[in-house]
Amino acid sequence: MARKKKQTSENYRAKDIRVLKGLEAVRRRPAMYIGTTGPRGLHHLFVEVVDNCIDEVLAGRATEIECVLHKDDSISVTDNGSGIPVDIHPEVKRPGVEVAMTILHAGSKFGGGAYKVSGGLHGVGVSVVNALSEWLHVDVYRDGKIHHQEFARGKRKTELKVTGRTKRTGTKVHYRPDPEIFGEIEHDPERLTHRLEELSYLNRGVKITFTNEKTGETTVFQQKKGIQAYVEHLNRSREPIHNCIYFERSRGDTHVEIAMQYNGGYLDLIYSYANNIHTAEGGAHVSGFKTALTRVLNQYARKANLLKEKDRNFSGDDVREGLTAVISVKLTQPQFEGQTKTKLGNSEVEGLVNSVVGEALNTFLEEHPSVARKIIGKCITAARARDAARRAADLVKRKTALEATGLPGTLWDCQEKDPTKCELFLVEGKSAAGSAKQGRDSRYQAILPLRGVVLNTERARPDRMLKNQEIATLAQALGAEFRANGNGDNGNGENGSAEQGRAFFSIEKLRYDKVIIMADADVDGAHIRTLLLTFFFRHMPDLIRDGHVYIAQPPLYGVKSGKEILYAHSDEELEELLKTVKAKNPTIQRYKGLGEMNADQLAETTMDPEKRRIKRVTMEDAETADWMFSTLMGSEVEPRKEFIVKYAKEVRDLDLVGA
Repeated sequence: MARKKKQTSENYRAKDIRVLKGLEAVRRRPAMYIGTTGPRGLHHLFVEVVDNCIDEVLAGRATEIECVLHKDDSISVTDNGSGIPVDIHPEVKRPGVEVAMTILHAGSKFGGGAYKVSGGLHGVGVSVVNALSEWLHVDVYRDGKIHHQEFARGKRKTELKVTGRTKRTGTKVHYRPDPEIFGEIEHDPERLTHRLEELSYLNRGVKITFTNEKTGETTVFQQKKGIQAYVEHLNRSREPIHNCIYFERSRGDTHVEIAMQYNGGYLDLIYSYANNIHTAEGGAHVSGFKTALTRVLNQYARKANLLKEKDRNFSGDDVREGLTAVISVKLTQPQFEGQTKTKLGNSEVEGLVNSVVGEALNTFLEEHPSVARKIIGKCITAARARDAARRAADLVKRKTALEATGLPGTLWDCQEKDPTKCELFLVEGKSAAGSAKQGRDSRYQAILPLRGVVLNTERARPDRMLKNQEIATLAQALGAEFRANGNGDNGNGENGSAEQGRAFFSIEKLRYDKVIIMADADVDGAHIRTLLLTFFFRHMPDLIRDGHVYIAQPPLYGVKSGKEILYAHSDEELEELLKTVKAKNPTIQRYKGLGEMNADQLAETTMDPEKRRIKRVTMEDAETADWMFSTLMGSEVEPRKEFIVKYAKEVRDLDLVGA
């Protein structure tokens, strides 16, 4: 076999440089443009097409958007805007619609003429969708005619032609993602409708229709109250203490909308957007809002003599406790930090939002003194609770300092000292913990038994949470450090997440790379998992965000065939497994709890990295997670009842105690 010639500077010439023409680069490296070729990337194609329609809405040219998920998992999106131009482009010498569909960075959003405000400033949206689609058909309703053109994997398949006449205007894009890129094509209707519902809140009055041809269901999203309705929606499983506060202002080319409402809970939730793009990491607009909120509430409390001279000012966390807010700004030249567009970087926006909120909120408080007193009263209660939490944290630190190792006595630690190589199993039940201890690899696997029910931190103030033995032990074992002022900022929004604002525990000194919740596959086990995830999600969100939290997946069945035991994780797996078993009468055991397994069985099925199944917990949809935790673990009974009634038919495993 001939050896491949080594590339050197002498034989490396210009001819060796590959020039990818058209959309070939997108197909070669799709993740560079849509992040991933997994489910998130698949659904991002839909977002790009819909966002083009929303840009027509922002330009004042469209009022309705129709989306259809077809039976073949293709999607069509239609708006009643002005329609993509169909005349010949002077430089490219091809119709405008073809240019938009086949050339990267070709769009009318760069010059600021056709679109004053736009989310899709990269100019790669619809052309990337075209490149990554098996086929794409576009219909343009313009100048009394229907113009039609077809593409396949980013290349022109037909010329643009007139197929009929019409009185309407707008654009219809019908595409099917390419299986060569994404594998099996299967859209999640909930994922699609979540974005549509979000857009209906952010663009007051626009009518968005979604039809699922697979089920025959049609849903209409139209919010006349805009982000006010959004805040009420986010607060639906909480108990608001006043009606939603809303104000909007325009300064130059920038438009600011704020909706906010306090509830009786202890957590805060701030959602921020710039040109309809969800800025999960906040940015200038969030910083401006937080700074103004802290300043105005302190000034009002002093002026109304609700804060005495000896009292310290409210911190940023004090004024945000129990707050749900939506911040939406629309501007001509947004600057997003990073490829993911999750943080707004326009420095001028911070001062602008600060000014708008300061002026509008101060006026509101002066005109609504009863609401103002409720808000200030909540801030005072929050400040007192935070002082109590600091004292409780000091007690925990002093107690820890007195212990020889600084670690809880119930922890069976591992030998490895490098956190990136270590795992911590949170094990429910005394017998299961004993089996786990015997079955673990003590070099890198640690065991923390959970003794008693973990505190429901959704309803607990910080001081009570810190006094709870299980929570204190868990935080101590993890190496998490308590910080009394949640995000650790002083109201200027520079630190911490823009959304989940009660990150009371820092994980900078985390002792384990994997934190694995190992509980029984029954109601009690599900309860333990939910309580732990509630605590992590609310008070240690970076633990989930950075991918450290996992759920163990122990088998439900053990099938003994001769001397061998085979395992199944579901009824379906058991059915398939029994088809392959050669023994005539295999013994089937259903594991009601982890304690029923021997140490070697638990190690093999649930702890051995080579054989076990574990699921990583993600924060991909924070709003849904927030709603789920507040509904299932909050103090409001009615939302929980509605949830149970709605999903009762979907229950697959139900334990009836004493039935």
